[in-house]
Amino acid sequence: MKRSAGPTKRTPKRQKVSGATSTTRNQHKEKETLEWPEYFHDVSQVFALNTVLAFVSSRRHLATTFPMIRSSVEGLLKRPLELSKVAELKALLPDVVEFAYIPHSNLRIHGETVCRQNKRSNSPDFTLHSQALAIETPSGSRLPGHEEEEHVLVLDFAENFRTTKSGNLVEKRNQRFKDAIDELMKATPEGEVSMDLLQAAARDHIPPLPANDSQNLVIPEPKDRPSIDDILLEIQKQQWYKNQIVDRRTFKEKVAIEGLLAEPLSHTIQQALRESRNITSLYYHQAAAINAIAQRKHVIVSTSTASGKSVIYQVPLLKFLEESSNATAIFIYPTKALAQDQRTALEQLLWACPGLQHIKVATYDGDTAQDHRRTIRETASVIFTNFDMLHASILPHEELWRTFIKNLKLVAVDELHYYSNLFGSHVAQIIRRFRRICAAVGNQRVIFVSCSATISKPSQHMKRLFGVEDVEEVVEDGAPSGKKDYLVWDPLGVKDMDPGVAKLGQSGPMYEAINLMIFLMMRGVRVILFCKAMKALRQRLSAEGRLDVLEKVMPYRGVLKDSQDRRRIEHKAFSGHLLGIVATNALELGVDIGVLDAVIMLGFPFGIANFRQQAGRAGRRSRDSLAVLVAEDLPIDRNYVESPDKLYDQPMDDLIVDIESKVIIEAHLQCAAHEMPLSKDDAFYFGTSLGELCDSKLRKDKDGWYHPHSKFLPYPTKHISIRGADDDKYTILDVTKVGLPNGVPRILEELELSRAIFELYEGGVVKEVSHDTKVARLVRADVNWITKPRNVDAMQTHRIKEIARSPHRAYFGSFRKIRGNTVLDVIDVDTPPYERQVTGFWFDVPKDLLGLMKAKQFNPAEAIHSASHAWMNRFALSPDLRTECKAAEKEYNKEESQRKRPARLILYDASRKGSVSAQAFDHSGEVLRQAHDTVETCPCKDGCIHSATCSEGNVVASKIGALLILKALLNFDIDANSVAMQSGSQGFETIVEAMYIRPLDGVQVEPA
Repeated sequence: MKRSAGPTKRTPKRQKVSGATSTTRNQHKEKETLEWPEYFHDVSQVFALNTVLAFVSSRRHLATTFPMIRSSVEGLLKRPLELSKVAELKALLPDVVEFAYIPHSNLRIHGETVCRQNKRSNSPDFTLHSQALAIETPSGSRLPGHEEEEHVLVLDFAENFRTTKSGNLVEKRNQRFKDAIDELMKATPEGEVSMDLLQAAARDHIPPLPANDSQNLVIPEPKDRPSIDDILLEIQKQQWYKNQIVDRRTFKEKVAIEGLLAEPLSHTIQQALRESRNITSLYYHQAAAINAIAQRKHVIVSTSTASGKSVIYQVPLLKFLEESSNATAIFIYPTKALAQDQRTALEQLLWACPGLQHIKVATYDGDTAQDHRRTIRETASVIFTNFDMLHASILPHEELWRTFIKNLKLVAVDELHYYSNLFGSHVAQIIRRFRRICAAVGNQRVIFVSCSATISKPSQHMKRLFGVEDVEEVVEDGAPSGKKDYLVWDPLGVKDMDPGVAKLGQSGPMYEAINLMIFLMMRGVRVILFCKAMKALRQRLSAEGRLDVLEKVMPYRGVLKDSQDRRRIEHKAFSGHLLGIVATNALELGVDIGVLDAVIMLGFPFGIANFRQQAGRAGRRSRDSLAVLVAEDLPIDRNYVESPDKLYDQPMDDLIVDIESKVIIEAHLQCAAHEMPLSKDDAFYFGTSLGELCDSKLRKDKDGWYHPHSKFLPYPTKHISIRGADDDKYTILDVTKVGLPNGVPRILEELELSRAIFELYEGGVVKEVSHDTKVARLVRADVNWITKPRNVDAMQTHRIKEIARSPHRAYFGSFRKIRGNTVLDVIDVDTPPYERQVTGFWFDVPKDLLGLMKAKQFNPAEAIHSASHAWMNRFALSPDLRTECKAAEKEYNKEESQRKRPARLILYDASRKGSVSAQAFDHSGEVLRQAHDTVETCPCKDGCIHSATCSEGNVVASKIGALLILKALLNFDIDANSVAMQSGSQGFETIVEAMYIRPLDGVQVEPA
């Protein structure tokens, strides 16, 4: 690995204005008064559209189509508004004015197409009817997957927000316009005319018609694209490049390391590998794992992405099948997409293996029809399934699977790093139930094999998850890899930009990530962008008239309901017809979607392991590749911008599996007792707490056997949600094309109740939500707002616990999360109020500390938010908890909010059926002490009070404030005189004293 020696500090550069360089403005110096020529006064009149756009932007039922804006502006000008005049404004403010054709259906507002009425008779219509275009060119100008009826010209300003106070925005834009004219005049070379320069520049800003000729862009074949080195050199020569690359690391290519098998493979298996995979030799880690399996050891292989890990369990399977045609195997995957990929690969391998072509392979998951399940049980030799099915379908009906289980030789669990925290803790108990059933039918010879991306302590993780001891760990990676460059890309900040432009928000991380993606795609680089930026990418390419490029970009959602959609994406990727993928983190898992040359991560992806897994998506074919982290303006991202070494040197966190949780164990004991009565001897599988739990929670018969409690019957598994998720699902329908010719609703995905209730809002892209039918109807819309639930209110106290040596208490009880007719910015949420109840616990901030904070000008919201994160950072199962993250737009608002929040640290279960908060409450005091000690002794600026999963980006934060709260709750002395005066709370007060929550009758204070 080498690190570039280039400068990491950005050199300020002047902004280009219509091809002429502007001077850098000092905000505090007096401006020179320039006398404008009459032509510029005329242009200034055209800028009256500023006021019109401000009005339209504040009305969510209106869209900023050029015909609509033109009509109003012409009423003010008393003359037609020409395209060339608007193009001059675009030339003056290129990064502020948006002026482009986009597909008409993108302008859906509340599901209704924007009307184009009240046009002046002498004004041209700038709508393109694609039906006419389609007659001449079959592809027309339609977007991929969306048969648009027309394109429409849109005029808007680049804002990241909407506001009811349009006056301030109008004034800022007017001043920016005046500054741009002044800058142009000052920068005009002697002997040239400013007006001529502006008109010449404007010709380049007249919106191009949408391109419908795919030959406009010649995409190099993967073997012909430029090298990553050449592309990076080209990037650094671009006008828009201003030293955003603050760190570059180059990892040299690695040659393959071959391994030898202790026992040679049969000629038929060698033939199958050669014909189906072109494999003639094995990598070191493949051979080491196959050798260990041959010695009947359990195996964990933890190597890089795309290192051929599936061969590790497929080859032993073929050996078992050649030894006995009755042999069976279970392959377990975290997603249906990954299972489908691996099933196809195994079928090809079997077909190429003489004597094994008859072996049946089947998928057994929630989509498997009931009438097919019996056939699969009786005829399949290999099933591809998941832990949900093992828990809820196979184990509860073990009598139907006994023949299959008796002949079971191999259980392979792929992507083992996926199983941690609450879900992993449930999976650990499911595996113990499964091993118990195997032993009961006389099969104690099952070999467990697991594969994972690079993780910390892989053998330890497998031992805890599977409950087995004889585990062979294989971590030496023998697979080859191409040269790979890692970049940390620091987008231009306010300090680096023209102040007027920066305030209008025309740039930023999203803008630069998309800009970088487009640049790479134009050079034939296959790119995956991890973020939710498909809409912004669509707008940019549409604005440039490059629908031919847009046709080669597709979004990938990990929960695509329609497998045909996923297969279409994969086919285009493999065939080279896809240039870009915009994806969620679902593609961190091993789904193979073909040749990818570059990965762009917009924002740090939650953890070092996630960062490395996402980066591993590129270079899966041993070519040179690129991984780029585009930093967002969040504290955790800034941490890696300032200390990029941590991305490569920082150890990954240990994966957490709680196998001592009595709450989880008890739930699975109810299931295990239903599968086969329990005895005290089963502590061998479930641990030392089994006896206590059986006596107190299960039903004992006269012979001493334990059975499920009656409240769990007839099906205990239905009472346990192993993912901590709600059973109810909401179906998400895209109804954008309903009402158009041949337009029908299209299923996009399914959301769990816990997400649907708090993510689906009418008023944005959601047209209707029905909580009765559990259906949400969506339309595509270009909107500049997002919606989030806010209220998490304590309802009733169920338990009270002492904090050691402190008069203060921890409280456990129920919360209600409310979403109703709230106003977020100026956007009303139309869905009827909806409440759901969750459990959690809280600490009330002492009243005297609130007084001290007020006197010292602390912002209590910052302190509470940071103290909550500090507590969660010290609790192992915190990924399954949530806190009330504080939003900057509320806490620092210049207008007083009516929603005052209690001074309370709130921690609650992420799922309605979660149980982690109860365990957390039991250890609340000791974790509080650990959090205090960490924050007090940590030398960092604020890392110990930040969370990678903070929904608000850790912006509202105070390490000093957090420490004060932790000290107060622990009853540690606080010297008020030593507490430094703060700079003052921004905005209005949003925190008030917490009121006491009434406990249930009979609740006693529990000792610490």
